[in-house]
Amino acid sequence: MTYPLPQQGKVVLVVGGAGGVGKATARMFAEAGAHVVITHRPGEAKAQDARALLPTFAGTNHSALPADVADTQTLLALRDEIEKRYGRLDVLVNTAGFTKPVPHADLDALDDDLIDEMFRVNWRGQFATVRTFAPLLTASGDGLIVSISSIAALNGNGSSIAYGAVKAGIDVMTKSLARALAPQVRVLGVAPGVVDTGFVAGRGAEFNATTAATTPLKRVASPDDVAAAVFACATYLGYSTGTTLVVDGGRAL
Repeated sequence: MTYPLPQQGKVVLVVGGAGGVGKATARMFAEAGAHVVITHRPGEAKAQDARALLPTFAGTNHSALPADVADTQTLLALRDEIEKRYGRLDVLVNTAGFTKPVPHADLDALDDDLIDEMFRVNWRGQFATVRTFAPLLTASGDGLIVSISSIAALNGNGSSIAYGAVKAGIDVMTKSLARALAPQVRVLGVAPGVVDTGFVAGRGAEFNATTAATTPLKRVASPDDVAAAVFACATYLGYSTGTTLVVDGGRAL
C-alpha cells in the first residue's frame, strides 16, 4: 500500500500500539516512512510481545517502550526516553483503554470501583498522556494528537453506560485541547463503531455477524479501517482540528 503524503522521518507515538487498532495504526505510519514508538504495559511478557511486532513494521528505528496511562510517572519516563532516542515527537495517537461489558439496565453491576477505573484509565489517562507530551508536540510546530473515541459517545449504547460517558468526555477533551494547543498542535478524534478485535470480552464472530446485518455497509470495521482514519488526520485533513471523525459503516444513523 502506498500513500500520497508520506510521513518520512516523523516520530509517531502510538499509546497502546500493541492492541488491534494501535498495531494497525503503527504499521500504517511505518509504511509511510515514520519512526514509530508503540507502548506496552509494564512487564517482561508484555515487552516481549510488543518487541516482536517491530520487525513486522516497514523501515527501521522503531521502538517498543513501557507505559501505563494511569501512572503519570511512567509517562514522564516514556517522554524522557523518546527525547533521548529521537529528540522530537510529531504525532501522538491515544489508543490505550479498556472496557467491561455491563448491561445498561443492571445499575448495581456498574459499581463505584468500575466507574472510577473506567475514568482513571480511559479519560484521565488520555489527558495525562497529552499533558505529558504537549511540549514536544508544540515544539514540532506541526504536532497532531488523535484520540480513539466511539459512537457510544453519540448514541449512549456501547459496552456500558460508563464507557459511553468516558468517550463523550474524550470528544469534549478533543474540542477543548484543540483550542488550547492551536496553532502548533491539531487535535482530532476518531470514533469507530464495532471493530473486529478482542477489545470487548465475549464479542466474537456471532456478535459481529449480527451487528453487520444491521449496519448500512453490512460489515463491522477492521482495525485497518480505523487506522486509515487516524492516518487521514495526519495527511489529508491538515486544516481540521477539534472534531471527531465517525468511522462506523453508518451504524449511528
